[in-house]
Amino acid sequence: MLAVALGSACLVGVGAPAASAATASDETAKLPIASFAGLVVDDAHERLYLTDGSRRSGKSAVLVYNFQGQKLDSLPTDGPVSGLALSADGATLHVSQSNRMLTFDTATQAASGASYTSYDVNCGREVAVAGGKTYFTETPYNDANCDDADNYTTLQQVENPYPLNTGWGVRGRIKLESGPGAPDRLVLGQAGAAAGTDAFLTTFDASGDSLVRGPSRRFADAGGAGALDLKDIAQSADGRRIAVADAAYGTRLLDAGDLADAPAGYQPLPEGAKASAVAFSGDGKYVARGAAASGSTPDLLIQPADPAKGTTALEFAFEDELAGLRVVPQGLAWAKDGSRLFAVTSDGRDGHWLHVIKPPVAQHDSRFTGTLGTTPAKPVVGEPLGIRGRLELDGPAPAGPVKVAAVREDAAGTQEVAEARVAADGTFTVLDVPDRVGAATYTLRFLGDVTHRPAEDVAVTVDVAKAPTAIELTAPAEAPRASGVVITGRLTGQGRALPSGIDLSVTRTDKSGTTGELTSAAVAADGTFRIKDLPGKRGRTVYEVSYGGDALHAASSARATVRIT
Repeated sequence: MLAVALGSACLVGVGAPAASAATASDETAKLPIASFAGLVVDDAHERLYLTDGSRRSGKSAVLVYNFQGQKLDSLPTDGPVSGLALSADGATLHVSQSNRMLTFDTATQAASGASYTSYDVNCGREVAVAGGKTYFTETPYNDANCDDADNYTTLQQVENPYPLNTGWGVRGRIKLESGPGAPDRLVLGQAGAAAGTDAFLTTFDASGDSLVRGPSRRFADAGGAGALDLKDIAQSADGRRIAVADAAYGTRLLDAGDLADAPAGYQPLPEGAKASAVAFSGDGKYVARGAAASGSTPDLLIQPADPAKGTTALEFAFEDELAGLRVVPQGLAWAKDGSRLFAVTSDGRDGHWLHVIKPPVAQHDSRFTGTLGTTPAKPVVGEPLGIRGRLELDGPAPAGPVKVAAVREDAAGTQEVAEARVAADGTFTVLDVPDRVGAATYTLRFLGDVTHRPAEDVAVTVDVAKAPTAIELTAPAEAPRASGVVITGRLTGQGRALPSGIDLSVTRTDKSGTTGELTSAAVAADGTFRIKDLPGKRGRTVYEVSYGGDALHAASSARATVRIT
């Protein structure tokens, strides 16, 4: 693991490449806010705008930071503020205050106007720009309990601040989102509703004079399980996908056309992490997924936006109470060119921090080279088998561990095999213990990471044989016919333990060539056995002891020659 110090913050990057080791997270800043409501990136002026989400803080301000995490200014307000958004041309910042919608000129930072709205005490507003118009949510009647599912929430326009007829009965707290990938699309999602509510997600076409509702979806099944616990919404750079941070499920990736699950989704968040935020980079390369987790469990994952381009993520765990413990809801935003990710973290109380994270700037190819080899050359069931190979990575050498995944397919089906760590020279050995006789095909995979694309799978088929056994005999060279012959021995086997209750067959062949079968020899738990015989003739006598084998072990035999006197 790669540990990156962020002032007093501790991040853990898993599989982080050397190119990003020094720049993975360059800045962290303590924010002078007790709660968090919104984050907007102004790429044209390289500024960040953040608002305090406290609804009873009296006079508040919009904080202004640069892309290096340094505070530049604050925009004064005369009441609590919440949501904010940039106009379509980026020239105006719209800020929701408790009793009005404020506007600021992004070039001069000067206040440029205000429009009055219903008075909001507790709930705050969501603000988004779509179709060239600025929309905001309003909970005008019962904001003493913002999460009450009976609240009737309206959607309004700054340009025409009257409730809009959306054709959708909006109840409870609402999240509102738009994005440059689909500039005319507005996404609404129900959040914070009472327990048991089957929360909805829906889209609107905002290109015309009035909103046109598109597809909608609820997520609970017939038994009420699987309901949406919405924390954040993001639209991909090409507008084809909508990602939802669902605290009850993880990161849902949906088809924007019908809100159905995308053909391929992201891997689950680490166990114990609950989704809190999601954001796509403007260049279309990456997705950032934020979470609330404890201890060393990752709170932030950065990975290719397209799941088909690799599922391995760059992971960060925020573990320092002096720099945040988790990513707050809606606390992620990218610079348009994907060069920086801005993340807001919280200590779970009233402490908040801004982190500036620089992901790798390029992805490089990877490939398996040469042919796969096996050790031993002839594998047997129940014994370790090594699959040797080499992985080649273009670009900078990774600073953290790189691993190769593998699966074994045999007559019993498909089984995952433990990952193999790749050495500095690219070599690796996948270790497995096959448990079935016959052909077994091993498929090796490198799923890629933030800086490397996945490699094309390679495979090798091996013929797994039964494990060998051996019989060792101890017999006298001579024995008098009157007192008989005593032979002792031991049966041993490789692989799985030999079964209990084994009986060995014993034959005796005298000097005249006559062969007779003796009483079988019982094998003790430690593999030992004892044979006693009273031969009928003097002279050279051959004793043969045989084991017939079983489903996992091969047959074996041994001979001892005794001269009977």
